[in-house]
Amino acid sequence: MKFINEKYKNEELTYEDVFLFQNYFSGNSRFNDLNIRPKFDFWSSLPIVSANMNAVTWKRLAETLARLGWIWILPQDMDMDTLKDLIPKIKKASIKFDTPITVKKNNTIRDAMGIIYKRAHQTVILIDDDWKPLNIFIPKDFNDLDQYTNIWSLKKSFLITWNEEITDEQAFNLMEKNWISALPIINKSWILTWVMTKKSTVRNSIYSPSLDDSWNLNLWVALWINNFVDKTRELIKLWVRLFVLDTAHWYQKKMIDAIKTFRNEFGNDFILVAWNVITGEWTRALIEAWANWVKVGVWPWAMCTTRMKTWVWRPQFSAVYNCSIEARKMWGFVWADWWVKEPRDLVLALAAWANHVMIGTLFTWTFESTWDIKYDESWRMFKENYWMASRKAVSLRNSDISSFEQARKALFKEWISSSKIYIKESRESVWDIVDEFITWLRSAMTYVWAFDLEEFYEKSVIWVQTNAWYKEWTPHGKVR
Repeated sequence: MKFINEKYKNEELTYEDVFLFQNYFSGNSRFNDLNIRPKFDFWSSLPIVSANMNAVTWKRLAETLARLGWIWILPQDMDMDTLKDLIPKIKKASIKFDTPITVKKNNTIRDAMGIIYKRAHQTVILIDDDWKPLNIFIPKDFNDLDQYTNIWSLKKSFLITWNEEITDEQAFNLMEKNWISALPIINKSWILTWVMTKKSTVRNSIYSPSLDDSWNLNLWVALWINNFVDKTRELIKLWVRLFVLDTAHWYQKKMIDAIKTFRNEFGNDFILVAWNVITGEWTRALIEAWANWVKVGVWPWAMCTTRMKTWVWRPQFSAVYNCSIEARKMWGFVWADWWVKEPRDLVLALAAWANHVMIGTLFTWTFESTWDIKYDESWRMFKENYWMASRKAVSLRNSDISSFEQARKALFKEWISSSKIYIKESRESVWDIVDEFITWLRSAMTYVWAFDLEEFYEKSVIWVQTNAWYKEWTPHGKVR
């Protein structure tokens, strides 16, 4: 990457300060000619990471992102009992089909509508006591019906099912021919196992899942830097091989000691990421302590007040650029975190030589994120969001200590405790966000004349813009 004017190389710049310059493209197709797999992929096929936030990455979102080829991280607040239950279920999930949502004969429409948005396929399947499918419903099937109507009493449609041997193209054609949007998948005993949609068949032909060495869905787990050894040992027994060390203040002796302790206890056969950093010096210190990757960024997002309260931060584009250069000197790599709201932010982070880019808050308003759908007074759907050092998170994390100690810790909240994140049209699902971001990344690569991500960095030319330029590029008037 180079600046069109080298005088800006040492300026402190954020994503909205810069833009890419256009170049000649000699390829034929942004779909077939480009390789968007990171150079050092660590079992991911896309350069994107899902944040280890309690409000984001849980079983539903984890399965979905792994099938699409992303890295995703289970939060450090999960206790071992939860992890022992969750990890085997995720690893055993299908790499091709989605998990069905089910109801039984005694359930009502109200019951079905309470769970139908937990998965992006937005279908609920009626099953009998032996888990054999009887009927399938989508939200519009319940329009104008009393919410206490029994599911079993609804008109029965001719239910089409298929087995796991069906190919994506066969499934698509079958659904197209029969005017259906979802297909229940059954085993040889006619028991419901999975479900797939028309869109998922198409995505299966485009994206490659993130798999471990046993061809199961891959996963990462985050750890606090205090007292993590016993927990890590138990996770290794569950075949977890990818770890993250997380703390609010990253460039400190305890983080360096934690990395060294991890390596002394478990060796170098496991991938370890540490965060966060904003300078080349800090990046070098963590990699010298034997972290494989470091994450870059200091909280410029809406939920975190650290930057505004302490004034400790650095503009993100400059932080990613400087940390990436230092990391590559040592055969390390960076994840760019924070301030990813639009595809352009992903594009600019990769142009600054990030190996992966982390997304967090953007996922909280999706169907697959952790919490249940709620409705405001206008019946708009939203989800609750809170940050990892908020009063709510601290309270949940310390529920086993005395009330007095909980009260002491609650005085030191750092972030907004709770906020409403509304479900946004065209971004209701993680699937939608993946499609949008990857589409525009491919487009940006053609403008730069890059056929892979390393070439994208090498050929990117950065211009610095004024506030007036940026305003000129934004939509004028109401966007419909």
